[in-house]
Amino acid sequence: MSYNFFDFLQLIGSLGIFIYGMKVFSDGLQKVAGGKLRAILKGMTRNRLTGIVTGFGTTAITQSSSTTTVMVVGFVNAGLLTFVESTGVIMGANIGTTVTAWMVALFGFKFQITPIAVAMIGIFFPFLFVSNQKLRHLAEAMIGFGILFIGLDFIKGSVPSIQDNPEMFAFLDSFTDFGFASTLLFVLVGTVLTLLTQSSSAATAITLVMLSQGWITFPIAAAMVLGENIGTTVTANIAALIGNTQAKRAARFHFMFNVFGVCWMLLVMTPFLLGIDWVMQSLSAAGTSVLTDDPAARTNATLALSLFHTSFNVLNVILLFGFVPLMVRLVEKIQPERGGEREGYHLRYIHSGLMSSAELSLEQAQKEIQHFAAIIVKMHYAFTGLLFKDPQKQKKFLEKIQEREQATDRMELEIAEYLVQILENANLSLASINQIRYMQNMIHDLERLGDIYYEMSRTYERIIEDKLKVPEDVMDELQEMLHTVHNALVFMTQNLKGTTAVVDLKKAVELEERINNLRDCLRSRHYGRLEQGVYSPRIGVMYLDLLNRLEKIGDHIINVNEALAGRKMKAVAKL
Repeated sequence: MSYNFFDFLQLIGSLGIFIYGMKVFSDGLQKVAGGKLRAILKGMTRNRLTGIVTGFGTTAITQSSSTTTVMVVGFVNAGLLTFVESTGVIMGANIGTTVTAWMVALFGFKFQITPIAVAMIGIFFPFLFVSNQKLRHLAEAMIGFGILFIGLDFIKGSVPSIQDNPEMFAFLDSFTDFGFASTLLFVLVGTVLTLLTQSSSAATAITLVMLSQGWITFPIAAAMVLGENIGTTVTANIAALIGNTQAKRAARFHFMFNVFGVCWMLLVMTPFLLGIDWVMQSLSAAGTSVLTDDPAARTNATLALSLFHTSFNVLNVILLFGFVPLMVRLVEKIQPERGGEREGYHLRYIHSGLMSSAELSLEQAQKEIQHFAAIIVKMHYAFTGLLFKDPQKQKKFLEKIQEREQATDRMELEIAEYLVQILENANLSLASINQIRYMQNMIHDLERLGDIYYEMSRTYERIIEDKLKVPEDVMDELQEMLHTVHNALVFMTQNLKGTTAVVDLKKAVELEERINNLRDCLRSRHYGRLEQGVYSPRIGVMYLDLLNRLEKIGDHIINVNEALAGRKMKAVAKL
């Protein structure tokens, strides 16, 4: 046997070049797509059929069904997509992943594309240094495309020759004589191969190379492709481990859908492969069967495997399309809602690392900031309840405020870490870098709002503990101040749900000025009451503390609005 350890290392290195090229190609395509990718993703929610088209289109752009399904799990976890809506996208992603197999089979085996790939790198390499961002991203994608096929050529050259290594072939061939058991064994091999490479496209490429070199037969390669369809579901299931129930359901559906497909295909494997062979013989001039060991049929066998891959996934969608509601109910039984799951005190949108593109990562962070602001509004309601609701519930309101304050501390830290990851791992435009800086300012101000509500609750808790009597007109004034602050808070949350271009900063400034003016007015009344001896200096100090803190809340609210708009109040005053 002439194959040694160094040759094996060359094979591993070649596979690494192929996977790296695929990643660069995928990342470049996503950057070129930019807003189009977001527009495609927005098409998810119409109906199941539109979802299939969306899943296919997104996978064709990302060149990875795993990327698409992980995105889907993220959107379901975030509440942007329901579990039922996600099913169509997942089915479409299965069809979309076959595009890579066709690309590899056509260009990697049918034509000598390596010289063209090297020339393509030479053509596009200078464009990596141009100022035009779109052109730079296109160059990155094309260079990745070239590296991908160079890696594939290296893999073909690193796979051991059958003639020089008959012992290795005999060992592999010994597992192919067990009939249906052999098919099941190689389904498992395909699953494990996908788990090791973490890419069904890379696993399919390896299978195509083994088939073209004669190491495996067409039926065995088809069995491995079925296993790769199961293996590709693992990534999404890993991403869903820390997601909510709906995200777990989406991942479970993906696994179940692919497993059901493999099961029915195993039942009709022999006649189905005969049908593929008939199609290939009809299209081939030589008319050689891909089911034979004839070396002349190996090139056609790679195309036949791509045809099998596509046919299987398309038929699986067609056959199981009508059974999706039943599968959904089955998944819901397998993955029931967790009783007593507390929503709102953990991150909802950021759950499993960065999204596949910087734009989607920033959108995810923006959604999380909206969630952050919603918790601050809940703290406002809890503080209002502490002052004006049933005294027997005051302890409950104090606990809620404390829990939410601790949650805001965690959220600020985790969102900040996520924003730093985006800066470190993505090639960002100046506009995106500025957006991240504004987001960092927003989460700091939101966290300070949480602190202030907690501090005010502690101040009022002392009034309760000391059983101090607060005059009704003072409580009415606090209610008026809280209502004014509430209006500013609600308007801030509305601005957060819009875009930078539609932020109404003038109205935000007006609401902040109302808070300031009301604070000044109420503070003057407070000094008048102190001079008249209406209440003790101790109550007066606490009342003034609450007034000043509520006014400080208005300051932080305007800071958030300014950061969202990317402008300061002075700029607004000049308009």
